[in-house]
Amino acid sequence: SGINAEYGGLRDIGSQATWWLSTCKPGFGVDHLRDNSLETYWQSDGQQPHFININFKRKTSVKAICFYVDYRQDESYTPSRISVRVGNNMLDLVEVAKVEMVEPSGWINVDLDSGKDDSVRAFMLQVAILSNHQNGRDTHLRQVKVYTPALTTPSQLNLNFTSPLLAQFRDLK
Repeated sequence: SGINAEYGGLRDIGSQATWWLSTCKPGFGVDHLRDNSLETYWQSDGQQPHFININFKRKTSVKAICFYVDYRQDESYTPSRISVRVGNNMLDLVEVAKVEMVEPSGWINVDLDSGKDDSVRAFMLQVAILSNHQNGRDTHLRQVKVYTPALTTPSQLNLNFTSPLLAQFRDLK
């Protein structure tokens, strides 16, 4: 399956964003980052760093961003250093995570923590591929997922109302 099962309790919000890439080879664009297939990939085309820009229409809580990479298949195209940046727009991005990988294969889960909360709030996320294995120039990323904390519904709160007056509000619709 192309879905990162390790992040239960979180909701994938990638479909709520507009995605754009710094570069891509024809036929290897942003659609391949979001198609839930581990057989397809985005391939950059040009000098590093390479960027994935993710824009939300409103300020959004982001708990984690996850990448699927496969060194065994992609070798020098596999990222070795990635920076995750957040902000309101391109002009105020701040690095919130830096990941160094050695021949990774599988999901790379990057928790985003603002220091105050267990998530960050931003209009924009940027993933910067800073370097690849074996000094490779172009990058392959097979999937990218962006997660927010799952919403809690009233039925999940397990409220035990004892009075008949309050019990009528137990199951809000």
